Amino acid sequence: MKITLSPTARQALKARAHTIDPLVIIGDNGLSASVIREIDRTLKAHELIKIRANSEDREQRVAWMAELCDALAAAPVQLIGKILIVWRENPEKVNARVKAALSPKKPRERRLTKHQEEMRATGQMKAKAKPKLRGKAH
Repeated sequence: MKITLSPTARQALKARAHTIDPLVIIGDNGLSASVIREIDRTLKAHELIKIRANSEDREQRVAWMAELCDALAAAPVQLIGKILIVWRENPEKVNARVKAALSPKKPRERRLTKHQEEMRATGQMKAKAKPKLRGKAH
């Protein structure tokens, strides 16, 4: 089951992939079961990966991209030269991102100036029951 991407999603993934290096290399033996397992492990860890294909045959590289995406339920992002860029969403990472976005951030306590700290230490300034908080009020 191959995943299809919208043009804007593909463009964003291409931009993200620009800075990463190839993590897996398909060598002279081609797309073996061990290479597919390694690509699967790498996709679980990184979601977006570059794969270097050491083949001079362009049709072979296109076939490898299609076979990988079908076997691993991944989306082909780009095939440029000998570099294949593949993306597959990791549900565990998605859940972590959603959880982080939904968890309320604790507001920071207001910091006192040196003068205010000295006044509080000498008892000239009363300690407030509730200090003012920065951020959103809950």
